[in-house]
Amino acid sequence: MTATDPALTALAQGWCALSLLHGRIEAHIERALQAKHDLSVREYSLLDVLSRQHDGEGGHLQMKQVADAVVLSQSATTRLVTRLEDRGLLERYLCPTDRRGIYTDVTAAGLKLLAEARPTNDAALREALDQAAKSPELVPLVEVMQSTSPVPAR
Repeated sequence: MTATDPALTALAQGWCALSLLHGRIEAHIERALQAKHDLSVREYSLLDVLSRQHDGEGGHLQMKQVADAVVLSQSATTRLVTRLEDRGLLERYLCPTDRRGIYTDVTAAGLKLLAEARPTNDAALREALDQAAKSPELVPLVEVMQSTSPVPAR
């Protein structure tokens, strides 16, 4: 394959379209969450991921798993956890069976904020996808997202 190979060019164009769609969606959701709930997309994602933990076997996530879920480095995730802990939205505690492990849970205030922010997040996502569907280069990606989503397209 050469740099001008049509397969590579198509792949690069697909990647550019995917990156553009992601950027537009994230920016739209970010503006909505910041304006209505004083939350960033990353903060919302972290609260959402941590709210899905449970007390059963394998129910609590290690920091690496949390970092992977919110697509951040472990150090950036730790800083994000600290920020939300300082706001009273998260709390950390030692693992009862392994004193080296530290768990992070969403507080009642964090769950309340998450419940309030979820409709904003969902509406902003829908709006961003509707807007993206107006761009011919993004239509195939929007269709793929809508076909894999349990939320019906408008």
